[in-house]
Amino acid sequence: MKKTYVTSMPNRIGAFLKASRCFSALGINITRVSYNKAVDSHTLFIDAEGTEEQLKKADAELGKIGYLQSNANKTSIVLIEFCLRDVPGSVTDILTLINEFNFNISYISSQENGTDYQFFKMGLYVDDHEKITEFLKEAEQFCRVRVIDYNSSEKVYDNSIFYNTYVMGLSRTMGLSEEVCRELLVHVNLAMQTLDEQGLSPYRTFDSISKFSELLGKSKGKSFNPRISTHKITDNTEIILVEPPCGSNTIIIKSNGVVLFVDSGYACYKEEMLGIIEKILPEYDSMEKQILVTHADVDHCGLLPLFDKIIASHKTANCLSNEYNGKNGYRESNPIHKPYINICKILTSYQAVNPDKITVPWNDIQDLTEPLTQIGFFDFGELHFEVYEGKGGHLPGEIVLIDYSKHIAITGDIYINTHNLTAEQAEYNRYAPILMTSVDTDPKLCLQERKAIMQRLGVGNWQIFGAHGFKKDYFVNA
Repeated sequence: MKKTYVTSMPNRIGAFLKASRCFSALGINITRVSYNKAVDSHTLFIDAEGTEEQLKKADAELGKIGYLQSNANKTSIVLIEFCLRDVPGSVTDILTLINEFNFNISYISSQENGTDYQFFKMGLYVDDHEKITEFLKEAEQFCRVRVIDYNSSEKVYDNSIFYNTYVMGLSRTMGLSEEVCRELLVHVNLAMQTLDEQGLSPYRTFDSISKFSELLGKSKGKSFNPRISTHKITDNTEIILVEPPCGSNTIIIKSNGVVLFVDSGYACYKEEMLGIIEKILPEYDSMEKQILVTHADVDHCGLLPLFDKIIASHKTANCLSNEYNGKNGYRESNPIHKPYINICKILTSYQAVNPDKITVPWNDIQDLTEPLTQIGFFDFGELHFEVYEGKGGHLPGEIVLIDYSKHIAITGDIYINTHNLTAEQAEYNRYAPILMTSVDTDPKLCLQERKAIMQRLGVGNWQIFGAHGFKKDYFVNA
């Protein structure tokens, strides 16, 4: 059995030795340790492996010596910039005020810049935000004051409680529980450690995660305003395209009185999406709910637990089954991507779906040799699709559906209409490549797959429905 301990170590010689002896005495093996004084001078992450009984004893022992972090400590760092006149003693009034408020200073930086002013940056420990508000009002009597977003800084500041400060900010944005925050804390540290071992500065990535969280949060509730369009295919068939600000589109196909969903967006928008779906489909509560999944990414599978029947390729079914059984999905199998995918899952409230709901109607071809390989057919109402599996350029198990009689293509993330995104979609799409190094598993192969899709379209006017952005109208000459 494995467990991650988030410990609060006293900043003195022998602190880790004391914890190590505790684990050793109980016969527990330490499998990972992460500590970076420049980032956080107290927080030490320890992955330990032992029996359930051994780990329970370790909980008690670490608690006795005061090493286990408590969520009761809500202290945070506020980074403030003071615009001071470049004259002797200008900082004295500010330091006196800081002393009067009993704030500790974690960081100071200032340098002349050839003007009559210096920008003095200070990091202050704050455990009462009403006090900092009062402090800022008084400080403004002396000079211009600006609070800086710590997470977007390009430098590493001495912040002895970085992880808690950072995670608390994310959790407030998304309304996460304390239990979920603890899990998030571990994955944030894994991301930090991964970047550190690659010799990369973490702050651009961490700033992107913060902005990603802000985008998710500001689109909740009444602010969730997806672009919705209806596309007539025949007298008895129509496709309704629901494009949320963040995450994949949801395609709703109505044909001959039956309904099929394609992809489902993020789980954090469950209530918002249900409200929209019930307006589009008044019979939703009483109908059989079936969905086809183009591939097993988090932003396509968030609402799968709502459905009675899930249609997927073999590889997608295998990925979803692994997630349900606590194993790595395709994205998490890459150690570089794993922390960010887990952070995304936590922020979006992702829950793995029971694989008993999944059906696989197509062939399982293990060794795909072409960018796109036909694996079978899929009939729905008036529509007759040929089904192609990609070689894994975007993600293993990805599929494309082409109806040659109705000139419709459903292309998932292999081909999307990047030229017709809403402003919110375009902003959201900027952060995925930063969080996962690339949205595509193999960008060059994905390019080959995109070309293969277009080459397979016959003569005539086509409607291409990708998983992000508006429908693409495409004409093929004879």
